[in-house]
Amino acid sequence: MKTALKTLLSLIIASAMLLAGPMLMVACSSSNSDWRTADTSSVGVAPLPEETPEAVVQVWGARAFSWRGAFAVHTWIATKPANATSFTVHEVVGWGTNKVRSRETQPDRRWYGNDPALLADYRGAEAAAIIPDILEAIEDYPYQSTYVIWPGPNSNTFVSWVIRQVPEFDVVLPNNAIGKDYLGESTFVAATPSDSGYQVSLWGYLGVLASLREGLEINVLGLSFGVDPLGLGIKIPGVGQIGLRDPWMYRKPPLDDLDSLGSL
Repeated sequence: MKTALKTLLSLIIASAMLLAGPMLMVACSSSNSDWRTADTSSVGVAPLPEETPEAVVQVWGARAFSWRGAFAVHTWIATKPANATSFTVHEVVGWGTNKVRSRETQPDRRWYGNDPALLADYRGAEAAAIIPDILEAIEDYPYQSTYVIWPGPNSNTFVSWVIRQVPEFDVVLPNNAIGKDYLGESTFVAATPSDSGYQVSLWGYLGVLASLREGLEINVLGLSFGVDPLGLGIKIPGVGQIGLRDPWMYRKPPLDDLDSLGSL
């Protein structure tokens, strides 16, 4: 009897720890609950195509809409070839037959009232070199007509899958991008999206990730917590990363350049 009570108590404590972050986000949330009237305008920080002739590739993320935002962010990829007059935003949405959407629009639009954050920014020759591979990976995405809100494949699965397919496209995704750890039905080990470490995942429900740039993440039922030594931060389910340094714009350092480890 005592053993059963201890086990039950341990489960309750563990559940409370996992859900504390999402519950805090619910308590602090004031977003519009009506998608029809939610703000989807640009925040005005992305480069304007008419003023930016160089090629650009960016990755953005914003809190998911409604109650889902307490748990996760929604991420997307934006591309603009050199001298193009507009950006094309590539993302996965849960409605419609074809879940993958590519449309011409500004990449820094609010996601139904939630301001976006820039997670990666490639410019010039570096961006031009990876755009063809990104577009090919989008065409080859294996879940074109499948969307599962949890644990995946979903919008974050799409972004992480594309990143993994493209050489030199190495991006750190937030720990609360639920779905990024879904590796497929038959894949259990993969390189991290930043290509600086590896992760093991059981269909997105349970896993562990360790890398130079992401740090350490432990995934339990899609909720990830961990530490980021380079960013001097901790990762909390739902809340995301809290630290002294911005982890998103930190680029992969040369292994022989130890001084670059301190730059973000």
